[in-house]
Parts: sequence; structure tokens; C-alpha cells
Amino acid sequence: MADFTIEELVVPATLDGSPAAVDFEQTVDARNAAEAVSYGAGMEFTAAELLPGWQDNAHEIRRLFGARVDGRIVARGVYETRKQGDAVSTAWLHVSVHPDFTRRGIGRALADRVEGLAVEEGKERIHVYAASSPAEGPRLSPTSGVGSLPADGRETRFLLARDYTLGQIERGSRLALPVDPQLLAERRAIAEAASTDYRVRLWVSHAPEELLEDLALLVTRMSTDVPTGGVEEDEDLWTVERWLEHEKQQDASPRVIVYAAAEHIESGRLAGYTELNVPAETDRKVDQGDTIVLREHRGHRLGMLLKVANIQHLEEQFPGHPSIVTFNAEENRYMLDVNEAVGFEPFVYEGAWQKKL
Repeated sequence: MADFTIEELVVPATLDGSPAAVDFEQTVDARNAAEAVSYGAGMEFTAAELLPGWQDNAHEIRRLFGARVDGRIVARGVYETRKQGDAVSTAWLHVSVHPDFTRRGIGRALADRVEGLAVEEGKERIHVYAASSPAEGPRLSPTSGVGSLPADGRETRFLLARDYTLGQIERGSRLALPVDPQLLAERRAIAEAASTDYRVRLWVSHAPEELLEDLALLVTRMSTDVPTGGVEEDEDLWTVERWLEHEKQQDASPRVIVYAAAEHIESGRLAGYTELNVPAETDRKVDQGDTIVLREHRGHRLGMLLKVANIQHLEEQFPGHPSIVTFNAEENRYMLDVNEAVGFEPFVYEGAWQKKL
């Protein structure tokens, strides 16, 4: 068994070949290798795509820890929290160990480090998301009561032993591209017939200035209006300033974001929006980001309208990608129905775990 050390890493400003940059790139390699085991091939991100999100900002704190073996970072631990608002009481943690270095106590040591930090900072709860591989045998149901995971999976046993509770099941679904244009046109026509009081707004990367306040509200409501099962979610307040900070971070990434929003015609206010995160390379998948329709505007098939409109928008602006991947709560039957109606198929399930401190 190789010796290892756990250390907090300095996040570089650029990928300039410095020791900090090399360490960061190795944490991404470890993350990608671990994700390939948990989620299957094609879920990787590049260091250049992830680095902008690690830069200092006014609203979030991220700290990065690495496990080093013979000079190389072979695993990473992530600690994330908020600087303000109700969500400051929560820490989000993630540990990734390169599959060549599992079963050596590295994951346990990293988990001890990031959990210890949450305790030191007086957090009230910890959230962890972990994929589970299919397996026969007993099942574990979440406190939400919807779905289940293999009870004997390594990640399940690991988290239960650390006093985490399974609060919710997230379904990962994949849509093969391109989608039949006729199918999309038919789905959009049905949605438009039910949403005549709304119109679609489209843009790429930078939102029109007149939409910023509404978008800040919509992202805030992502923390209060979506199903959270047995996982306690505090309001995560977004402002125009925070949205613009987010756009600035995205500008530093090689990826672009494709948006569709539903505008209520009479009031001129946004009722919902959706986003697709698009890599530069056309042989890589597209990631579905937020999709939300405000509670007060539901019942008009806006979820279907937004989903279809943005798939069409993606194919017009950035064609050639093989698929779109999305994650939804198992109890979010409305959005699952929307996804299934355009051809999304499940490929993985992950648990949303919570530990109260």
C-alpha cells in the first residue's frame, strides 16, 4: 500500500504549467476517472472548463484538497458553501478517488478532512451526491419515499457508516441527438396551444439586460420551488450582481450556455427558463442545467415549451453533439414526463444524502 498525504491545494489563476496548475489538472484527471466508473464514459470535463468556477467570487466558497502519492494528486476532496443568505448553514462535499488508488483509505481520509472543516465552521448540515451502480439484492429507499438504490453498494455503505441519510433519488437521463424534427415540432405545437399567453425568448451566454432581475428570481426559486425530498434546502439568494458574476466566469470557459425563457406577454415578466451547457468539441455531450417554471405559472405546458424550444435552439446554433444529459428528482414526475416525451432515457441513479451536524 502506497503512502499518501492529504493537503489543501492552491487553485491557480491560469493553467500555466506551474506546480499549482499541474496539481489542479491532476485533480480533474482523478475526478474524470472516478466519474467514468460511477456514471459511465463521456461524463468528463476538462481542466480549462472547470477552472473558472474555482476562482474567488463574492458569493461562494470553494476549497480543494488533494491526496498525493509519489508526487502525484490521485484524489480530490471538494468543500463548498455560501458566503451569505440562508444557505450559508450548509456545506456541499464531494470526494473523488482515481480507481487505480481505491481501497487504500484515501477516500476516508479526504472525507474526514472536508467533513471536519464543516464542523469547524459551524455548519448545520452536509449534502453529498453519489452515483450508485446497478446491483441485485436488497434496496434502500430515501426519506422522500420515491425510488431506491442498492443497499450493499460501496458508496451506500460508506455514507451510512458516516451517519448520512438518503433523502432523495436523482435520475440521470440521456437524449440522443439529433431528435426527429417532426417530433419536436409536434411537441412544441401542443405546448404552444396551451401557452398562448406566453412567448419564447432565446439567447446564448449573455442575457438581455431587461431579463436580469427576472433571471435572478428564477435561479433563487430553484432552491425553493423544485422537489427536494428528504434533503433540507435553504433559500439560495441570487441577485443581478451574482448573475453577472456567473456570466463572467462562464466567459472564461471554452463552453457556452444556450438559453430559452418563457415570457408572460401581458406582464412582460419571465415565467420560467432553461439552459444547456455546451462544450466546444462536437463529439462531447451537452449538459442540461437549470429548468424551472414558477409555481404561479404552472399548468400551461411551459416545461415542455422550454425544453423543446431550447433543443431546437441548440441544434440551430451548435449542431453535431451526440447527446444531452440531465438529472431530475425521481418524484419530479412532471419534468420526467416532459423528458420522456422527447426521448430521454435513464442511464444512472444517484443518491442525495444529508448529514446533520
